[in-house]
Amino acid sequence: MTAIVFNPTAQGDHARRFVDTLAHRGSDARLLPTQRGGHATELAEMAVREGATTVVAAGGDGTVNEVLNGIALVPDGFQRARLAVLPLGTVNVFAKELGIPDVLDAAWETAIRPGERQIDLACMEWDDGRRRHFVQMAGAGLDSMSIDRVRWGLKKRLGPVAYLWSCIEVMFLPRPRVSVEADGERLEGVLAAIGNGRYLGGRFPVFPRASLEDGLLDLVVFPKVGWFTLARVFPRLWNDTFADSSDAIHRQVTTLRLSSPAPLPVHVEGDNVGHLPVTIRMEGARLRVAAPAKNPTIPGRRG
Repeated sequence: MTAIVFNPTAQGDHARRFVDTLAHRGSDARLLPTQRGGHATELAEMAVREGATTVVAAGGDGTVNEVLNGIALVPDGFQRARLAVLPLGTVNVFAKELGIPDVLDAAWETAIRPGERQIDLACMEWDDGRRRHFVQMAGAGLDSMSIDRVRWGLKKRLGPVAYLWSCIEVMFLPRPRVSVEADGERLEGVLAAIGNGRYLGGRFPVFPRASLEDGLLDLVVFPKVGWFTLARVFPRLWNDTFADSSDAIHRQVTTLRLSSPAPLPVHVEGDNVGHLPVTIRMEGARLRVAAPAKNPTIPGRRG
């Protein structure tokens, strides 16, 4: 059985048009619309317990993360069901990482085909025992502060530009420090980004050495960020030479801990999910996902 967990408000009318397309095709997939934040997790867990072998996350990266965590709530969920993605969100970083087509018909064909990849899964854990899995990225500092300031109405109208606007606003605010303990090393900066895949914010390879299948987390720490820093970094991201940048510290680790002396949000897949401190661990190749066999090279990028 295939279950589709979808956000009815994703990308305007795209979700509704996709549902209409499924109806015209006579698909027997089970449609499970979300009604509130966190509902996708409940629906995905229910679908797996009721026998779904493919759970499709139809929405943005936030919907993907909620569906993933719903599968994780079933003790043998990752053995019983695989994840599939229909990119209906604002940025769709994970879909780009996997090479899932932007065109919905082609993305649907990818979701229902038998081919799949087994990729690494990471987990964030708070001191009170709460846990949150993720597959693409996490972070705290300037990025999580920017996410905190994104206005919903502006995001609906302007898409990714809304994030850029909030980033500019944050540049004028005080910047709490983020402390990172990783493999016996202690680092500190105004932004700590953790990648399982290469991309953050769309097509920017912030984690140039990352792979979804290497059993490692890629850590990037910016000791400081100013306008001149951004002027140096963005061309390197565009030319895929960020690995050579001296503006950031690059590490590959399996476990790390983030903390801050000030209250500071932490995000997974571009949505803030709590506050520091947290511990992040790599759990290895646990997730089956419907995707092309290999990552394609994104046009305009090296590698």
